[in-house]
Amino acid sequence: MDFQLLINNLTNPSLLFFVLGVLAVRLKSDLEIPATSSKFIALYLMLSIGFKGGQELSHSSFDLSILWALLFGVFLSAAVPFYTFFILKRKLSIADSAAIAAAYGSISAVTFVTAVSYLELQGVTFGGHMVAVMALMEAPAIISGVILLDKYSSQEAKGDIKKIVIHAFTNGSVLLILGALLIGLIADEKQAEGIKPFVTDIFKGFLAVFLLDMGISSGRKLKAFFKYGKFALLFAILIPLINGLIVSVLSSWISPEPGDRFIFAILAASASYIAVPAAMQLANPKADEGLYIPMALAITFPFNITIGFPIYWMVIQNF
Repeated sequence: MDFQLLINNLTNPSLLFFVLGVLAVRLKSDLEIPATSSKFIALYLMLSIGFKGGQELSHSSFDLSILWALLFGVFLSAAVPFYTFFILKRKLSIADSAAIAAAYGSISAVTFVTAVSYLELQGVTFGGHMVAVMALMEAPAIISGVILLDKYSSQEAKGDIKKIVIHAFTNGSVLLILGALLIGLIADEKQAEGIKPFVTDIFKGFLAVFLLDMGISSGRKLKAFFKYGKFALLFAILIPLINGLIVSVLSSWISPEPGDRFIFAILAASASYIAVPAAMQLANPKADEGLYIPMALAITFPFNITIGFPIYWMVIQNF
């Protein structure tokens, strides 16, 4: 492993702001980001990523490789919950197993945003269509989780599949990033230059503030998580690592571009703590949010952005 790459990642200002947020909670500081500001920054990040992805996509032709990338992403999202569910239900309830499986099959848009920043530091580009891949990977895992819940629960079905699908695609972050992608795709190039300073130049500053807020949220959720013991902790580290490593290699069949392969690995390794919890409130209200949200946000997210990124990048460069 390239330890210099690891050190560079660990000294990334955005990541250090995340650590500062966790530290603030441990020190019982009153530091916090106002909820309205945090929501605005999250919306800004989605808008920026979506618009830039659309602009990149407008400069490339839609061909079979892009179609395969989209299908590969949907397959990963739908398939991961099925194998993780059977690992989880050995130790946890059916409701919790289905919720966690859905979370780890779906993706974290914030991890995606951080991965984009990581690639920029490496001077590596990725295809604009990967933004569409990311957006499409939100829903299939949720559907798989509901199917598993309905099949293995002794109680009545927990949700209307149609309603869950609609909710997944009209989720604010998904709708914004798909909408921004479409706007970036059809926008006049000269007109798009006018908002370039907004969607590009201030991006890393907003990312740093957002990760500070994520650090504060993670620090607050860790205490409730630890009551579940080692199994949840090991799952939240090992399953993303396994998924990321496997996809780092398999993605070479889909795209030869290192940037695209890295994004695939990150999407496979990440876990949702926004879209899935919102959907599970409708479909699976008995699942314990104090378990699957901290697993995704307080364990998997920091693991990926500190240790995972350099490992997946190393594998991609060598395979």
